Amino acid sequence: MDSATLKAAQAPIKAAYKADPSSALVTLKSKGTLSSTSIACKLSTGSAAREAHARVAGLHPKAGGPEASISGELCSGDMLLEALVACAGVTLKAVATVLEIQIKDGTVTAEGDLDFRGTMGVDREAPVGFKNIRLGFEIEVEGEVEESKVEALGKLTERYCVVLQTIARKPEISVALRGYGQTEDGIEKGYVWGQKG
Repeated sequence: MDSATLKAAQAPIKAAYKADPSSALVTLKSKGTLSSTSIACKLSTGSAAREAHARVAGLHPKAGGPEASISGELCSGDMLLEALVACAGVTLKAVATVLEIQIKDGTVTAEGDLDFRGTMGVDREAPVGFKNIRLGFEIEVEGEVEESKVEALGKLTERYCVVLQTIARKPEISVALRGYGQTEDGIEKGYVWGQKG
């Protein structure tokens, strides 16, 4: 897709977001099932993932991308929520094992609210990225479990989930862009940009 095609695809979307800001809001969702036999979490395939041909990231339709059934591409926001569900599910299972809580069955869900006005540059006050993320667990345990163990299960899962803590604590991030191209004279020219946040 070239610049003109992308701009043409995004122009009516941006106009719609300016006219009706609520049309830019979307909630992405991910779900996983806890294993009863191992420390694992099986991700449920959402509609976008079912329609995609492979794990290739592309533009969300609300940012001018085609539907996953057409492009075979997934929104990276969906992938982020899947990573959160997977990590939280495995962490919960590991903590439950240490606490000797037998989980018979369970699900992990993550939902994230996006305002595409920020992503599309329509409104500088609108956030770029998830505005809210909700992580939830529904579990069925073997036998009776003390309240203190349930509290410990929740607190320790939150504390030791790598993806959750990475999102919550905002790590120091550096971004680098390197590239090269050729001038009209055939001379190779390098490009470098970097920022530390």
